[in-house]
Amino acid sequence: MMITLYDDPISGNGYKVRLVLAQLDIPYNLVEVDILKGETRTPEFLSKNLNGRIPTVEFEDGRCLSESNAILYYFAQGTDIWPADRFDQADALRWMNFEQYSHEPYIAVARFWHHLPEPPDPKALAEKQKGGYAALDVMEKHLAANDFFAAGRYTIADIALYAYTHVAAEGGFDLSRYTAVNGWLGRIRSQPGHVPMAPHPPLPHGKPE
Repeated sequence: MMITLYDDPISGNGYKVRLVLAQLDIPYNLVEVDILKGETRTPEFLSKNLNGRIPTVEFEDGRCLSESNAILYYFAQGTDIWPADRFDQADALRWMNFEQYSHEPYIAVARFWHHLPEPPDPKALAEKQKGGYAALDVMEKHLAANDFFAAGRYTIADIALYAYTHVAAEGGFDLSRYTAVNGWLGRIRSQPGHVPMAPHPPLPHGKPE
């Protein structure tokens, strides 16, 4: 038996988990769940995750684990992508919290809105892009002096931030002015075992400008 990953190919949070499993060479069964069709709100899925969100991992013994960064932490422990030093561990968690509170709510949400049937509200989108650019500015300043986000090497903090950053253009973000961020994106893509985000249908409104 092996673990089962419930995920939607368009999800950056799900991609984090697919990437870490690929890089750690951990086999899994993939069950695709369409979030746009409400498939995370069915009684069957809610029995596995009361919060009705993906990704969710189901283990062989029936226990389930959700929240993408918690899943990254679970699988990374004892591997090269989780620091051994206590400060470095806390620093990695700091950047993973930054991703969840200062990055994902803006960049991921703007991207998600472009996947919906109706165009996003321009004013609301502008607010999301303002917050997203603020997060990218922080990343650019850090990466101007560092190759990675924590411990001086590739860790799950990089995986957490890479997932939505590398597809930020789908939310209307212009990455061309972020030299250090683009260099870091290249370093992530060159990591052993790297896999791209699964292809998905074109955005309903075409490629954002």
